[in-house]
Amino acid sequence: MLRFLSVLFLSLLSLAGPSFAASKADVEAQFRRWLQDDLWPEARQAGVSAASFKAAFADVKLNWDLPDLAPPGFPRAKERKQSQAEFSSPGSYFSEKRLQGLAATGRSLASAHASTLKRIERSYGVPGPVVLAIWGRESGFGRAKIPHPIMDVLATKAFMSTRPELFRRELIAALHILQSGDVKEAEMRGSWAGAMGQPQFLPSSFLKYAVDFDGDGRRDIWNSVPDSLASIANYLLQKGWQNGRDWGFEVSIPGGVSCAQEGPDLARPIADWAGMGITRVSGKAFPSAERSASGMMLVPAGTHGPGFVVTPNFYAIKEYNNSDLYALFIGNLADRIASGGGAFRGEWGDVGKMLRSDVLGMQKALVASGYDVGKVDGLPGYKTRRSLGDWQAKNGLTPTCFPDPSLTAKLR
Repeated sequence: MLRFLSVLFLSLLSLAGPSFAASKADVEAQFRRWLQDDLWPEARQAGVSAASFKAAFADVKLNWDLPDLAPPGFPRAKERKQSQAEFSSPGSYFSEKRLQGLAATGRSLASAHASTLKRIERSYGVPGPVVLAIWGRESGFGRAKIPHPIMDVLATKAFMSTRPELFRRELIAALHILQSGDVKEAEMRGSWAGAMGQPQFLPSSFLKYAVDFDGDGRRDIWNSVPDSLASIANYLLQKGWQNGRDWGFEVSIPGGVSCAQEGPDLARPIADWAGMGITRVSGKAFPSAERSASGMMLVPAGTHGPGFVVTPNFYAIKEYNNSDLYALFIGNLADRIASGGGAFRGEWGDVGKMLRSDVLGMQKALVASGYDVGKVDGLPGYKTRRSLGDWQAKNGLTPTCFPDPSLTAKLR
């Protein structure tokens, strides 16, 4: 009996391997049919030639190691349970060691590329330190390894990712890039998420914002530093960068000024913020040219962290990566490159150790009470923060404008 069970087990095992291999092979075959029967008609309608399409996919392979895949016929991956803190304290984003290293390299490169950066600022109005800060943050000033053939990534994601439509659009855009002759397919490399070259542009952003700044007739964000830096500056300009303005200022907000006044939709002249007693932590006055211009309060950790008055340029930076912390990182790094500045002076409190599901519950409770929290996603954006502050004040609590465990039971 034991021998029979052993033979049966080995027989089942031998069947399991080929079954999975056949299933994977079937997906590969489906992929090739999808390219010809589904993608090609759309690409042709979008203006991609048959020769360009054929050449682009001659050596393309599915990359089974990419994250967020949903291969047809395979079991769907189970959603990860939210059994631990889902977002860390905002302060953890600002590694002092990393910022110091990037700033030192950025200052060196500011000197090495001074003439190019001056031309870029004249052309686009974006200061060199800001361009360098984004370059450093996105690709380590072009030194980071960019590992993936971009067509493999985009084709895989367009065919079998959890967000196929997004990557399908980017794949069509990539075909247009190859057809333009700006880059050879072998050099067209990017991240696992499809972001390309030194500025980490998606293909659609490349088509809109990449520029030929070195005059060789090609927009080359993989090998050309002038093209890469000018493309970053052009992106910011097209997203609303205002020439001559700063990105923002770290400030001290008096206790009597509510933290629930932040957000781009509550902008007011910077002179008005100063009139409330808000001052720069540096001790300097707000620049006279900025006082009559609009500024916005920003408290990314509520009263548990540093406060800021930011300009529309902060939100232009945020268009590069839709994160308050990202834009603050770029602003702080740019200041360090420009003038040798240091860390923000306000300390980040020990916050951000809640489950996203708990914050989601707070957001739903606030929405049910008539508050606008923005996206109900379990992350404390500025609309959620200020709604919490308003709710706290209305219920006799000191506004902190940030979720914490003590509010979980109260906000139901």
